[in-house]
Amino acid sequence: MMSVGLWGAFLGRPLIYALPVIFPTVMVVGAAMGMLGVPMPSVEVGIALSVLMLGLCIALAVRAPVWAAAVIVGVFAVFHGYAHGKELPSAADPVGFSLGFVLATGLLHVAGIGLGALKDQRGGEVLTRGLGAAVALAGGWFLFAALTP
Repeated sequence: MMSVGLWGAFLGRPLIYALPVIFPTVMVVGAAMGMLGVPMPSVEVGIALSVLMLGLCIALAVRAPVWAAAVIVGVFAVFHGYAHGKELPSAADPVGFSLGFVLATGLLHVAGIGLGALKDQRGGEVLTRGLGAAVALAGGWFLFAALTP
């Protein structure tokens, strides 16, 4: 979640504002799919790929066009939302549960934007790209774990 804000901060306007809005908005669609039991293959792989790819985008300083960054973040948001929706506790209020994970996601995006603000400081770009590399390594590990029986 922090990677979305961090990449948005790296890309600047308008994506510093757009990505943290697109992700939770589309995540709600994925959550509804999960709550309704719509079949979706390889959710864990999709989530792991999102961590890996967003980390690489930050580490490699990928300057995606607005439309491409929005599509990347939107596709990954479906997987994250689906996992939340599928894991809805039976006794939970779906609206309250959804508001909770959407607000938590937004706060993590803001934290990522805060970290991304460091890029303008001396040595900050190296630090933020290093954080992206760490995220990508974690994503690679998650992907390995998701693909290993």
